[in-house]
Amino acid sequence: MPPLRAAATDVRSPLSGVAIAAALHREAFDAASAGRPVDAVRLLRRALTVLPAEPGDADATSVRVRILITLSYGEAETGSIADGLAHLDAATLLVEALPEGDLRIGLAPVIKCQQALLLHRAGRTAEALTLFDAAITGLETGHELGAVTTDRLAGNLINRGLTRIAFGVLDGAEQDMHRTIDLAEAADLPLMKAKALHNLGDIAQLTGDVPTALRHYDDTVREFRALAPDLVYRVRIDQARTLLAAGLGEEAAQHLDEALAVLRERRVGQDLAEAELSRAAAALLHEDPGLARDLAGRARRRFLRRGSTSWAELAALTRMRAELDVPASRIATPRRAVDLAGRLAAVGLADESAVATMLAARMSVRRGALDSARSLLADLPHPGPTTPIDHRMLLRLCQAEVAVAAGRDAEALAQARAGLEELGVVRDRMGGLDLLCGTAVHGRELGELAVGLVLDRGGDPAAAFDWLERTRAQVYRYEPLPAMEDTSLARRVNELRSLSRSIQQARLEGRPIEETAARFSRLQREITRLGWHTSAWGRPRPVARLADVVGALGSRALVSFVSHGDVLRAVVVVDGRASLVRLGAWADVSELARQLHADLDALAPDLMPAPLVAAVTASATRRARLLDDALLGPPASLVGTRELVVVPTGDLYAVPWGALPSLHGRPVVVAPSATAWLTASESAARSSASRVALVSGPGLSEARGEVHGLLSTYPDAVEPSSVADVLAALDGARLAHIAAHGEHVADNALFSRLELSDGFLFAHETVRLKRVPEQVVLAACSLALSRIRPGDEALGFAGALLAGGSHTVVAAVNKVGDRAAARTMDVFHELLSSGAPAAAALAEATASDPLRRPFVCFGSGS
Repeated sequence: MPPLRAAATDVRSPLSGVAIAAALHREAFDAASAGRPVDAVRLLRRALTVLPAEPGDADATSVRVRILITLSYGEAETGSIADGLAHLDAATLLVEALPEGDLRIGLAPVIKCQQALLLHRAGRTAEALTLFDAAITGLETGHELGAVTTDRLAGNLINRGLTRIAFGVLDGAEQDMHRTIDLAEAADLPLMKAKALHNLGDIAQLTGDVPTALRHYDDTVREFRALAPDLVYRVRIDQARTLLAAGLGEEAAQHLDEALAVLRERRVGQDLAEAELSRAAAALLHEDPGLARDLAGRARRRFLRRGSTSWAELAALTRMRAELDVPASRIATPRRAVDLAGRLAAVGLADESAVATMLAARMSVRRGALDSARSLLADLPHPGPTTPIDHRMLLRLCQAEVAVAAGRDAEALAQARAGLEELGVVRDRMGGLDLLCGTAVHGRELGELAVGLVLDRGGDPAAAFDWLERTRAQVYRYEPLPAMEDTSLARRVNELRSLSRSIQQARLEGRPIEETAARFSRLQREITRLGWHTSAWGRPRPVARLADVVGALGSRALVSFVSHGDVLRAVVVVDGRASLVRLGAWADVSELARQLHADLDALAPDLMPAPLVAAVTASATRRARLLDDALLGPPASLVGTRELVVVPTGDLYAVPWGALPSLHGRPVVVAPSATAWLTASESAARSSASRVALVSGPGLSEARGEVHGLLSTYPDAVEPSSVADVLAALDGARLAHIAAHGEHVADNALFSRLELSDGFLFAHETVRLKRVPEQVVLAACSLALSRIRPGDEALGFAGALLAGGSHTVVAAVNKVGDRAAARTMDVFHELLSSGAPAAAALAEATASDPLRRPFVCFGSGS
């Protein structure tokens, strides 16, 4: 927080040294408030040189004290805490020499507050809080007497609130922020109000309310952009921390990279070091320990130079986490971890101290020192209400690893079950699909431990089925709640649509697009953030039990793939029984899937030279056969020729199953989990809608004829063309067929899109339809592709529709030629309208040319 503002009326003459110094101080104060401490220090040093030293002159003394207060903050931020505190000692001596009266009443508690602020920034939280409590009482008295201005009181309430946050006194911190907002609104202090909003975001983050935290941060950024643009980057750091808590490491890294570039240029020591430390955490989440170690080491050195001992220990903890798996690491040893835990506890960082102890326990387990690991974990305090979810999951993981090492598998699985239930509670509060998906990263290691334990210990198929359902694709387990209208979000999506058209036009005309493309990227990020603010996504449904799935499967077979330790296996459910089948090396199968995908993309164009078609077809045929042998050869005796429900993993999400020789013409439905398939099947059984929407986009030579032809099959269908009309027609439809160019956006799946007559329709816009269409056919390229997050959380255009409640989505996992798509759809709809289930209709429609018709049926297949 910035220093406290000087009074503007305590000067004698506009030409005097006191007046010049006061004016420089005002300018410096504004620079510091706006996040430019280097500029503030420069101005304040000039102010001291022009300020006359006149003993007994109250005005000169008052200005000098204020300069020293502000200078203490600036030098503490850019130099060291000790430098800052020295200026406050000098200011205290000056005030004590003043006569009794309003000036002394007003200044003395301000100096104490500033000391408390510097101690807080140095991590000496307990000392800071004690000082703040006493000083705020003095300020309250001064405010009542008129000796303390409202902005001064409000500013220090904010600073005490920050200290209370650091000390875990969240109720008190929230009271300070709301009181500040009341004072700021009454005195028309918009920047002060924005700072209090920022801190309300921090409080919401600590209580695990991610959507509320992100909403407060976004509100703050909007205010700061207008009032103090230099402070925006401080908010970016806190936004990134919140995204890390939600498991969105990539999105957090984007925020931090943007902030780091500016902070390095401005040499803002504390914020720069904090940003580097958070960036290290993002790198850890992305399994890049090398980058994490370098950044954490850099941040630690910066903190040490500033005298910020607590922060330096935090950086040491992050670096130790990064070195956990480095053989012969000099840093990551149990003894060093225990020592670090002691140092973290000494500076009041209880949760972080517990994490260091957990690291020591994990290292001890790996070294076979089980008694030591047990002893370390036994001394840990129970997690508190604000203990972050990743710390909770780490504790469960440690306890599970100790149990595994001791041969107590049941206890390890109980720890995993309890941990995943805790994670589920956190997930239930998330407001957007990508937040839901991202949260899974915190349970990755615990889920892998449980699944691996079951697979490695004899491989009980029923237990494997149960743990796979507990650990994968949880985002499809929710019944979406009604969407709330958000005009701001809708306006930005329309802007994005307009920009996309501008970019496309510029490309066609050969004009530069850099500026528009940058605006496009910023808007995407803004829309994503707005999506996070929504209320909880939906009501969680229970995880499906094997008995539930067996009852619904009937004569079909379910094949659920899982990779563990570079071995691919399948849980096969047939005739009421589950079996576990070992398939082979996961790396080999994964590579085959990628090669087949590349072949089919190359084969997609309708018009290709015959020799090229023959060459690519030969390659694709060979790879399809090899993949078929690898995936379905071992379980062939169980599956036979049954219809299939397939639950993929990793790269298998991009497999066009109908292209595998043993599946030509056989109904196959793909679902992200057995739970998702069961939910979609139950939803299909409750079908009640009747409207059919047929949509054709521009630039497809066959689309117009394809859609027109479908009118004979669906004579009452509507034919919307604009984005708004299409969205309206989709809402509550029984069936929607969309023949349009499509694009899967791998790094931001909710911006995958369809090209319509007046612009793109984004997956983002289908997510919050009041009632998504029951069945959707996307006769476009690659819109069945998904971004796969940890826990096989798959999200893309088709995935967004399924998560929103569509029970069946037919889409392609590859590029598709216009003619091939049109011919597939002619057959498909003819069969579908005659009563064939979607999966059966698609199987027959693709069987005549499976390599060029890579459509897949997702959901229930009904």
